[in-house]
Amino acid sequence: MTRVCLVADDDSSLPVDLYGYDTARRALGTYDITEPWDNTVVLDTVSLGAAVSLLNDLNWYLARLTSDAFVRDPSVSRHEWLSRPLAREIRDGTVSPDDPINRLKVYGVENGRLVDPTHVLRGSGGDGDYERSEYEDTVVVRVTQDEFF
Repeated sequence: MTRVCLVADDDSSLPVDLYGYDTARRALGTYDITEPWDNTVVLDTVSLGAAVSLLNDLNWYLARLTSDAFVRDPSVSRHEWLSRPLAREIRDGTVSPDDPINRLKVYGVENGRLVDPTHVLRGSGGDGDYERSEYEDTVVVRVTQDEFF
């Protein structure tokens, strides 16, 4: 299963705000939504293509209610997430899922919330641990070159 994670804006309360819109509620109605972090909504889709399509369908709402959206596809990485633009590029065949990606956005996890996204450049393109000692845990998101700068 491919997972989609939506990170709420500071002044937004997901999923309550998303379900406040009829079209978004219908688009999300077939998914089981979880909240692994207090400021997120996570759901499973059948494929990377379905995840990207869902994000495209929700674009108007995401622009108003979220600070970030990313995807984790086990055929690309079991531990690292993909930014929305990178997921789109992989789906479209512009980028191979096997290409090493060394540009990352690393979120800290503090008090059950994703916080303080920081850009990190790694030497090899492989998975790795990006511990930020000031936080309980981290969430690693691979990003495109355009997002990194």
